[in-house]
Amino acid sequence: MLGCSASYFWVYFTLDSIQTGLYTVDVKSTNSISTSPRERILEVASQLFYHRGIRAVGIDTIIAKADVAKMTFYKHFKTKDVLVVEFLKRRDERWRAWFEETVYRLAPQAQDRPLAIFDALEERFLTVDFRGCAFINTMVEVADGDHLAHQTAAEHKQKVQGFIQSVLTEAHIHHPEELSKAFMLLVDGAIVTAVREKTPNSAREAKKIAENLISNS
Repeated sequence: MLGCSASYFWVYFTLDSIQTGLYTVDVKSTNSISTSPRERILEVASQLFYHRGIRAVGIDTIIAKADVAKMTFYKHFKTKDVLVVEFLKRRDERWRAWFEETVYRLAPQAQDRPLAIFDALEERFLTVDFRGCAFINTMVEVADGDHLAHQTAAEHKQKVQGFIQSVLTEAHIHHPEELSKAFMLLVDGAIVTAVREKTPNSAREAKKIAENLISNS
């Protein structure tokens, strides 16, 4: 593969049909690649880890799909664990950027944003590439709380909860810190239920519970 003029495998990323800001994947063949080897490795690994699972994807598969030499892979990522952490950091940035932008788009008025959190989730659940939460999946696959991948995934959840707290604060909801913890439970529960039931209904049910929590706060 490497060092010849044959076609390369590459991954084209496109915004899905309802513009979540996350990516769907289509592996195609092309004769020219302007992206750096490191970027190719990371993008391919990100898609494979999310769709197949971290443990199910070996380094050799990533090397083959990214069309790089093994030496090149290890030049950029000393171990698979290092790559997993980079995948999580990238997805954290993309996911939170999409989430925050979507909540504000759906609810221009601050008082409407707490419940728009669940409308945003419903949009995500309706996308064709939805396979649950990459961070919950990681914490299940890498159950050791001392592992850097587990800690990175947990940090993502803390950041999301921080955003939820800020939304509640801007909406002048009482006890925003305490309520943000309850909202986080609803968010994670809705995600797992959406995977299990294969419908977006859990987002709507979580929204109803959240509305009751706000009324009683």
